[in-house]
Amino acid sequence: MLLTACNNRSSITGVQVDCPEDTVKIPFTSFEDLSSPKFDSFRTKYRPDTVFHGEQDEFKRILLLRSWISGIIKISDFEPDYPGEGYADRILDAALKGQGFHCGHYMIVQNAVMNAYGYLTRCFGAGPGVKNVRDGHHGANEVWSNTFHKWFLSDAKYDHHFEKDGIPLSALEVRDEYLKNKGKDVLMVKGSNSEVIESDSLKDKTGKWRKVSKEEYMQTFTWIAWEGSNDRFVHWPDNGDLDNLLMYKDDYSDNHTWIRDGKPHWAYAADRFTFISDRKAIEWRPDEVIIDAASNGDKAVIKLKTQMPNLKTFQMKNEGDSVWQNVSDSVVLTYAGQPEKILFRPVNLAGVAGMECGITLH
Repeated sequence: MLLTACNNRSSITGVQVDCPEDTVKIPFTSFEDLSSPKFDSFRTKYRPDTVFHGEQDEFKRILLLRSWISGIIKISDFEPDYPGEGYADRILDAALKGQGFHCGHYMIVQNAVMNAYGYLTRCFGAGPGVKNVRDGHHGANEVWSNTFHKWFLSDAKYDHHFEKDGIPLSALEVRDEYLKNKGKDVLMVKGSNSEVIESDSLKDKTGKWRKVSKEEYMQTFTWIAWEGSNDRFVHWPDNGDLDNLLMYKDDYSDNHTWIRDGKPHWAYAADRFTFISDRKAIEWRPDEVIIDAASNGDKAVIKLKTQMPNLKTFQMKNEGDSVWQNVSDSVVLTYAGQPEKILFRPVNLAGVAGMECGITLH
């Protein structure tokens, strides 16, 4: 690529890279394969995309998909048995016939739906983890938002997420805010229209409805265990790493015990918790481009890497241009004697683009 047509070549004196230099080691072992025909069948059968036609904002699309799930599946927490056997499509089939489900089923379906449209999702279990408190063990998801460049907790069962200063919070950030001051500075947001609510309704074992406060919902995420594998949809039930549960290791987890059903969580005795002390490893950023740049005379050789799952291509454009062009992971640029910034980004198989970052040649 020629930055500018010019007959008199100038040597490059410096390359400024405005991108991450490196990324942390990811503790998650696998991701959904977006090339799987299972996703094609899923999209064709249920057509979730009909709910976001015409919507260009990525975050709003994600909320519309979540609300679609919440609207199709009714909450039924105390069934003696549930159909579906852990398959997202079978759960949806039963839900469309009126069958109700608990939180884990919403988690499974949300994982399938979001990944079907290229939105990276992970599954986790959570709970307040203390005695004499509603047990509240809960399954939910985090979804990667390219809009906000971060993970955010997306609860499809209740169609909820949490925000602070207009930013959707990750599961760990919700935990932080609860442990700090019981979520005083946080908003609980419901639905695709982001309605701020102070409480929501929940039916107990006797069939009575009761109001559950924002504080109580947030307490549910005091303890969080992420599934080590992130390929529930394509490889279920043969994704054998589901019982490898990733737990954030900090002072709270070191000095407290997660209580579930009145006793320590089963994963302690089963040695299924993998403790992760590096928070950046849990909240790793899958949308970044890592750039290695070297220059020789008027040439710059750019090497591109990313940890984005299901990478389709890298794209490049000059700053100020409107059109991106696909490029390989190695690009040679020719300098024309004046500083010019070039932007790069990764794009996954579903066409979802990651974060833009750039280099400037001098």
